[in-house]
Amino acid sequence: MVSRHLFDLSGRVALVTGGNSGLGLGFAEGIARCGGDVVIWGRKTDANVRAAEHLASFGRRVHHQLVDVVDEDAVHAGFAEAVRVMGRIDCVVANAGVLSKGGAYHEMPARVWHELLAVNLHGAHYTLQAAIRHMLDRKAAGDPGGSLLACGSLTTRYGVAQSEHYAASKAALASVVRCIAAEYGRDGIRANIVLPGFFQSGSMPPDRFTKMLEERCPIPRWGKPADLSGIAAYLMSDAASYHTGDLITIDGGWSSSVL
Repeated sequence: MVSRHLFDLSGRVALVTGGNSGLGLGFAEGIARCGGDVVIWGRKTDANVRAAEHLASFGRRVHHQLVDVVDEDAVHAGFAEAVRVMGRIDCVVANAGVLSKGGAYHEMPARVWHELLAVNLHGAHYTLQAAIRHMLDRKAAGDPGGSLLACGSLTTRYGVAQSEHYAASKAALASVVRCIAAEYGRDGIRANIVLPGFFQSGSMPPDRFTKMLEERCPIPRWGKPADLSGIAAYLMSDAASYHTGDLITIDGGWSSSVL
């Protein structure tokens, strides 16, 4: 039999943290467009409802939950609810994160450092752990396989002043993902991380950043959340069954530019 298309996700369920807006919604939309059902985690009810209504317009089942990934107990309870409602989870996108300038590194308060890592690193850790436990349970029941995707950053590869805490969280997350890929590949669990470039999300930076992109970036524009839709669908699909442990850069060619 021939599937509808290469990235057919019919009958599969993805959970996307921070999936009610921005990059997270971009990931979720790609999955829904290819036939996958979606669970949205977010910290704002109104944003969750709007995102769920949008994703449901593609004819998919959508479940939304108020979950703060900083709270390990909330993550475990939320995951259990998601499985109970949807029946299974085949893919988890650990996208929830915050971005904040920490000021000069030598003056950065410990509070700023720890608050950011609590979301970007520890929250992703709780989420990925819960996902792996569920996927191992499914394997024991004769239903192996699963795809894990984390949202990283170009700061994994490049230095950005006054962003040491953010870069630390994303670089650590990339290492966690690669270790997961090495440890659980034989269980049918794949793990990858996407490193987005300059994307429109939330408030826009000063115009000088737009000018910088137009002058240097081979694709001279800001990235849009929809530009991440394809990679999410691909990595969740059988087409990516041999793809794991990778750091995938989606930055319009920024990293390859020598200008």
